[in-house]
Amino acid sequence: MSQQRRKTVLVADDDPSMLKGMRRLLKQYGFETIPFETARALKDHDHFDQAFCIVLDINLSDGSGIELRHQLTELGVTLPVIYITGNDSNATRMAAMASGCLAYLTKPFTARSLIETIEQAAALA
Repeated sequence: MSQQRRKTVLVADDDPSMLKGMRRLLKQYGFETIPFETARALKDHDHFDQAFCIVLDINLSDGSGIELRHQLTELGVTLPVIYITGNDSNATRMAAMASGCLAYLTKPFTARSLIETIEQAAALA
């Protein structure tokens, strides 16, 4: 696997400013990002092998990030997932953990919490 592939993070969030901010932050730490504004765009992505993890908003404009995680798993996509959400609840947190995730971060989260989790995922790659 090339160095480039090990450095790519897939990011799905329906807030363009959030995508832009995460892309800028990840670039500062040497990570490339491929942004997606919808669950469908991420699901239709053909090159999951280029990435080492997915940062996935739980509430996307066209569906649930948790449901998308289940669909990706059924398609054989086994990348670690870091969930992000602005609508935290115990039920959502439990569903996210049950779906299998590396982390569950509530917005606004610190840059450090995101970077530390992404670095954990990179170490697993």
